[in-house]
Amino acid sequence: MKTNILVTGGAGFIGSNFIPFFLERYPTYNVINLDLLTYAGNIHNLRGIQKNPRFKFIRGDICNRELVEFIFNEYSINGVIHFAAESHVDNSIKKPDVFIKTNINGTHTLVDVAYQFWMEKPFVYNHKYKNSVSPDKGTIFPRFHHISTDEVYGTLGPKGLFTESTPYAPNSPYSASKASSDMIVRSYHHTYGLNTIITNCSNNYGPKQHDEKLIPTIIRNAIKGNIIPIYGDGKNIRDWLYVLDHCKAIDLAYHNGKAGETYNIGGKNEKDNNYVAIKICQILDELKPKQKGSYRDQIKYVEDRAGHDRRYAIDAGKIENDLGWKAEENFESGILKAVEWYLEHYK
Repeated sequence: MKTNILVTGGAGFIGSNFIPFFLERYPTYNVINLDLLTYAGNIHNLRGIQKNPRFKFIRGDICNRELVEFIFNEYSINGVIHFAAESHVDNSIKKPDVFIKTNINGTHTLVDVAYQFWMEKPFVYNHKYKNSVSPDKGTIFPRFHHISTDEVYGTLGPKGLFTESTPYAPNSPYSASKASSDMIVRSYHHTYGLNTIITNCSNNYGPKQHDEKLIPTIIRNAIKGNIIPIYGDGKNIRDWLYVLDHCKAIDLAYHNGKAGETYNIGGKNEKDNNYVAIKICQILDELKPKQKGSYRDQIKYVEDRAGHDRRYAIDAGKIENDLGWKAEENFESGILKAVEWYLEHYK
């Protein structure tokens, strides 16, 4: 029996890495990708799979309940993996209303439609799929998997790690909107019994990331000869996670995670922005040397971002111990792959 999975935001950075991986790994799965193609979504990210008969692209808004209901009806959706979100902190500071609409209202629309179709129409959905199991350890579907961020936890001091029990303390409109969407999904499990999973990841990097993010910004400005802007003193620390490692963790959590649970996903690669910028410059000096000097000469410190959290770091022990996941890339191996990809695609 074919399994029809609705993936939202699949033309974005993480989603467009995830879908090809997912289709290749599960030959009995069909993926229906709903994406509005805002500035951060790029249909070209999916060009390698657009002719795949098990892939269907639908351009549309997750806030459009009529459309979401149509998709559930038309394709008999029996699983959701929800990436779609506004995600750039700087943009959330300028226009928080867009983040409230998409991240909170859009998530509510999706999870409520899933509830209505899977829980309120038992003869259509629950009966049909009650014996549908994962290829691995028999998790019963349908399932709603919500992709979130470590930013919901706020900021850390010089020590300690975010765990699944860390209290939420979001500091930007973006992280507040993601925290709200997490709570909505959680409530549908605890109130209605919906089969949900939430994963909170650390900072992703790798192929297809939008130009506005830190690592693509450093690479792009470096090779164009522009200044490489670094906020504040450059000592803000992030736990960097290679995107394909994240995709593999999502796959494990979706299929084998316990209903109602949250799993934190981190790469155990804490680096401050100074280290990231200098490392990229070192790689570029080797792969694409300038006629004179080093790319490091282009680094310039600029006014810090409002509400800029000082440090994030994830304790991924739960997903490692319970599901057997472990990041395969360290930062040095992953950033080399990322720089090589951008050099190939920045012409």
